[in-house]
Amino acid sequence: MKTAIVTGVCGQDGSFLAEQLLAKDYKVYGMIRRSSRGLDLGCSAHLQGISNLEIVEGDLIDAPALAHLCNLAKPDLFFNMAAQSHVGTSFQQPVYTAQVDAIGVLNCLEAIRLSGIHTRFLQASTSELYGGITDSPRNETAPFYPKSPYGVAKLYGYWITINYRESYKMFACNSICFNHESERRGANFVTRKITRAVAAIKAGKQDKLYLGNLDARRDWGYAPDFTRGMMMMLLDSSQPKDYVLSTGETHSVREFCEVAFNYVNLDYKNYVEVDPRFYRPAEVEVLIGDSSAIANDLGWKPEVTFKDLVVKMLIHDLQEG
Repeated sequence: MKTAIVTGVCGQDGSFLAEQLLAKDYKVYGMIRRSSRGLDLGCSAHLQGISNLEIVEGDLIDAPALAHLCNLAKPDLFFNMAAQSHVGTSFQQPVYTAQVDAIGVLNCLEAIRLSGIHTRFLQASTSELYGGITDSPRNETAPFYPKSPYGVAKLYGYWITINYRESYKMFACNSICFNHESERRGANFVTRKITRAVAAIKAGKQDKLYLGNLDARRDWGYAPDFTRGMMMMLLDSSQPKDYVLSTGETHSVREFCEVAFNYVNLDYKNYVEVDPRFYRPAEVEVLIGDSSAIANDLGWKPEVTFKDLVVKMLIHDLQEG
């Protein structure tokens, strides 16, 4: 049986990726950090008990733990999905963000190199690498200019992946993912903050929704589409290559609010208020990607539209009450 490592299996992307790998009959070793509540499977809780999923305790900043995981799993595929993934938090915890999102990637690559196992490695990278560069759309050759500690740390992870690919002939690649959301998105991300608030307002449990920059525009896709693309990068490529994953469309936070509130027959203008506390020290106004390379090479394209994405998230939160 083929095996795969998925770090961050308790998160949004890790959980979808684990599902997709299990559907292809992989044995999945999912790495999660222990918290005060024990080994919390988070978004992968519904997979608990599946025989081909083995949960392993570990942390990206613990190099020996990663080496142990590689020797245990002897993986055919290694997906590094673990990260401190919130841009706002990275301004509050820049050192921790660097340890996890930069050095953590190096620890993964070193564990693979020292184990001598010939695995295919994917580093989940981000459109935040582009940061302040706003002449759109951004493709694989566009310059980088990160505007947050998160983006800067991820840029190290991006380049160290390429360095190990070139230095040690490893099959290692970066998926440069633009924003991708789902029903499993963390509550501290603006998209889930909006859909949860709309559900609460509709139920009479909340009066207002406070947000930062309503005019910030993002290229929002559906997370399972993106994890499908990540799998294709390792399974369908003969050579390791970095790819942008995006929808090629841009929508504002304001538009996201409009779609969500309209679905429940409410006018967002009556409920949404701008709060300067939610503005970032360095704001990225526009991010839009160009995924023509992976479309041409591997045939990948997103399937879920922006409106359908918003509605999927909102229906989930309405049903949760």
